[in-house]
Amino acid sequence: MNKKVYKTLEYNKILTMLSSYAACDETKKRCLSLEPITDLYEIRHLQTTTADALSRLYKDSGVSFVGIHNVHASLKRLDIGGALNTTELLRICSLLEVAKRVKAYGRSGMDNEKQDSLSSLFAGIEPVSALCDEIKRCILSEEEIADDASPELFKIRKGIRGMNDRIHAQLTKLMNNSTTRTYLQDAVVTMRDGRYCLPVKAEAKGNVPGMMHDQSSTGSTLFIEPMAVVNLNNELKELFIKEQEEIEKILAALSDKVAMNAAALEQDYEVLSELDFIFAKANLAKSYNGVAPEFNTEGHINIRKGRHPLLDAKKVVPIDVRLGEDYKQLIITGPNTGGKTVSLKTVGLLTLMGQAGLHIPAADRSKLAIFEDVFADIGDEQSIEQSLSTFSSHMTNIVRILEKADDRSLCLFDELCSGTDPTEGAALAISILNRLHQYGAITMATTHYSELKVYALSTDGVENACCEFNVETLSPTYRLLIGIPGKSNAFAISSKLGLDENIIEDAKSRINDNDLDFEDLIASLESQRQTIEKEQLEINSYKAEIEKLKKQLEEKNERIDKSKDKILREANEEAYKILQDAKELADKTIRNFNKYGQGQAPMSQMEKERSALRDKMNDKEKKLSDIKKNTAKANHKAPKKLRIGDSVLVLSLNLKGTVHTMPNAKGDLYVQMGILRSLVNINDLVLLNDDVSPAKKYGGSGSKIKMSKSLSVSSEINLIGKTTDEALALLDKYLDDAYIAHLSSVRIVHGKGTGALRKAVHGLLKRTKNIAEYHLGEFGEGDAGVTIATFK
Repeated sequence: MNKKVYKTLEYNKILTMLSSYAACDETKKRCLSLEPITDLYEIRHLQTTTADALSRLYKDSGVSFVGIHNVHASLKRLDIGGALNTTELLRICSLLEVAKRVKAYGRSGMDNEKQDSLSSLFAGIEPVSALCDEIKRCILSEEEIADDASPELFKIRKGIRGMNDRIHAQLTKLMNNSTTRTYLQDAVVTMRDGRYCLPVKAEAKGNVPGMMHDQSSTGSTLFIEPMAVVNLNNELKELFIKEQEEIEKILAALSDKVAMNAAALEQDYEVLSELDFIFAKANLAKSYNGVAPEFNTEGHINIRKGRHPLLDAKKVVPIDVRLGEDYKQLIITGPNTGGKTVSLKTVGLLTLMGQAGLHIPAADRSKLAIFEDVFADIGDEQSIEQSLSTFSSHMTNIVRILEKADDRSLCLFDELCSGTDPTEGAALAISILNRLHQYGAITMATTHYSELKVYALSTDGVENACCEFNVETLSPTYRLLIGIPGKSNAFAISSKLGLDENIIEDAKSRINDNDLDFEDLIASLESQRQTIEKEQLEINSYKAEIEKLKKQLEEKNERIDKSKDKILREANEEAYKILQDAKELADKTIRNFNKYGQGQAPMSQMEKERSALRDKMNDKEKKLSDIKKNTAKANHKAPKKLRIGDSVLVLSLNLKGTVHTMPNAKGDLYVQMGILRSLVNINDLVLLNDDVSPAKKYGGSGSKIKMSKSLSVSSEINLIGKTTDEALALLDKYLDDAYIAHLSSVRIVHGKGTGALRKAVHGLLKRTKNIAEYHLGEFGEGDAGVTIATFK
């Protein structure tokens, strides 16, 4: 493929971005040398691997490939019988650590049942953990071998440390000698040529017997190895030699182990380099939210929401480009800085990226064609050295393009044949485009020539397009509109910028009427397009809103139907249960009646049955009362004007009373209800008319019973003279009536006697749920012959 186009379309910058995501040096070089290919199967395979890597990145984040080293040279040296040094062994260890890390990432990123195009690559990695662990155990750094790399090395180094201690002890003893100390330049131990020495003054050279190894730059200090440590230094030197020999043995042993796993290491490097390259492409795609395009060999291009990857993603305006199916040439017109050149570069650059296996910054289902060559004549290529003008340099480039272009080529021209006489330039541009049209080449060209707009309108397989421009704001929208020729808007822009209207009118008068009518027609079409587009957006908005409302209505009806069915079902179930309970109660009552009528059961048993039935009825009545109270609260409004003495209904108590005090700032007031005076809130009151019964208005039949009870029930019952069973039966019924009548307390007269009746009464009161507390009467109330019971 023509490589000159790489620079013109800034493809090289994309490769530089790609290389920044690679970890291995070899992979970086591969990224920088990546070229588009034309094999459809290979392109699809490259796109698939990139897509699978991108999917893993989104699912499990990424994996680091830092630490991959090229081991080919090291393995080759092993192949010919050489040994590796510490640096090479550590690089192999680093490669194996990366292999272990990437292998684990590959397992975590994909289930066994679900494989992708990268699964085989991950499966081909062999971490050789034993070799990696052995290298890490023996080699601490490029300059240091671990003491326990071998038992012999440990023994030798222990001997070295012991010998060092002995030499230092001997030299310290010499330095501490008062005579010797006077001959020393400094009381320190130094080392020369691997042997321990003392710094002796030059004039005292004969006073310190030993071997001289060095002297200072001034000659005033001689570095002498005292005779007392010569043998010790010799032994230390021998130990260092043994240490080095042992290190070489250790490295040789490690090298042998590496040689045994050479094939696995070779494969690991190849696989990891490939994965590094694939994930570099995936990370690049992630940076601009790229997608895999669909490819074809028919020359069809359909880029949806395409963005130039080198422009700021937050500012760039996506474009839609269709080319090659209904028409093979696209003539883009419009004002300067409107985005025409960016549109050209976007199509060309995305084509190169796609054929190189890179994702493109566009929407899903974007289509690209596979071209054998891509040509571009974009920008000013004026050459002073070659004495070429702008027009000449462009024409030289166009000549080369015409020589090589065919039906498998994509040709891009920016301002085709500009820089010369407009009439001649337009005619020449039309001829060039016509020739390329005959070749069957896919072509995009930008121009200001009106003649090219007419050419596009009158030629089959050629289409107009324009970059939208807002004259009111004097700014481009950068939207590419296909099917509509653009207008340069020179007069409108000049007018907005303040150019004298007389000059503009004079300029208009110098334009051919046909040209002026054509420009006006374009302006009219553009205005109509904008109106239609705006109305279409409104229609789509209304459609969406109608669909939303329709969906909400359907959901609401569905919920109502479900609720209706549920309510009916529950009501039928409840009714059936009530009837069943009633039948069981009737059957039980008949059985008890027959049993008790025959005198087979004591009165206490009958009272126990009656008490259970009463409790059940009270529970149902309380639930019904709560429902009625809640309904009344929900439907009433708090009285706005109250006067002392007004009749009111207290909803929470379902009692009628009279207003005793006016409400305070919080709405609280006192209401007198019979003998009960209570503090309530105004929101809990309903103002009553004297002629309307509150029970009739809010309470129903249940309230009628309660009101009639409140008028007939006495606050005292006399049980003297009754048997225990008779007294308990009368007292139980009396307590029910008194509670329904809302008496706050009652007085039960049972007498003193033997105390049996009093005990039975107290037992019944203790079992009755509605009784809050009870106590014997005090002095003046009847003493122990009377019990006072207070209701809840």
